[in-house]
Amino acid sequence: MNVRTDPTRLLPEVDHGHLDALEEESLFILREVAASFERPALLFSAGKDSCVVHHLATKAFRHHDGGRWSGALPFPLLHVDTGHNFPEVIAFRDKVVAETGDRLVVAHVEDSIARGTVRLAQPLESRNGHQSVTLLEAIDLHRFDCLVGGARRDEEKARAKERIFSHRDSFGQWQPKEQRPELWTLFNTRIKPGEHFRAFPISNWTELDVWLYIAREGIALPPIYYSHEREVMRRRGLLVPLTAVTPPLPGETVERLPVRFRTVGDMTCTCPVQSLAAGAGEIVAETLTVTVSERGATRLDDRSSDAAMERRKKEGYF
Repeated sequence: MNVRTDPTRLLPEVDHGHLDALEEESLFILREVAASFERPALLFSAGKDSCVVHHLATKAFRHHDGGRWSGALPFPLLHVDTGHNFPEVIAFRDKVVAETGDRLVVAHVEDSIARGTVRLAQPLESRNGHQSVTLLEAIDLHRFDCLVGGARRDEEKARAKERIFSHRDSFGQWQPKEQRPELWTLFNTRIKPGEHFRAFPISNWTELDVWLYIAREGIALPPIYYSHEREVMRRRGLLVPLTAVTPPLPGETVERLPVRFRTVGDMTCTCPVQSLAAGAGEIVAETLTVTVSERGATRLDDRSSDAAMERRKKEGYF
């Protein structure tokens, strides 16, 4: 391996001063959420960004004593389960909750389907967009007034429009032109009955920042974020994982390749990239060379149109 990309040579030379500044900002935002809202929740999918936000929440609200964290978070974790999640991710989610004792609220798209509020055109279609309905139903049921998420502005052009505290109207919708100014880190968090906020503590982070922080802090992630062998098909310029809900199409060839996931979501729309990176340091080295965001490189649903994400966000998506 070239010394320029050798993570053992790269990481010790990285100036972590900017990570300290990003962490400080994120801790401030999380504490603002706890101080400003009565019933917040932390969106936790067990993806890398939500794991980072969960780690930041641990630093913001728990005490570190004797090599372990103690105390409780001031809000529960909320996961919208599509029923098409990667098994490794669900197992990791449950392991984290068992270890930390955090309260986990799971809202199931399957329940929305049973209620008739979500209707599928065909059984194997992507349920990613349908999460909006289930999420809004969970907000209404539990009366959440703020959801903390791990979205970042560098992920996608619609998310680049987000404020750190993003207002949602009484229908759960996002109106880009009605977002509130955030001058001098002063946040207007007032809401009317039925409205809520989404708060994004790592808005100003990049994918590289996230992986540098994971490497520095030793944050555990689901194993599919690191290189492993998996059967895939080549489709629309992406590697589609072979699963029960993503079978090969006529004429497609199934290959077994070393891959990793840059982002994790519904199995029907989340694709891996070919990679031999087996640790966070190696992924940092890879991330330094990429020119496409993780959503642009791995999400089939974001390729349906240039405005796909913005349309979903207006309907209540994360």
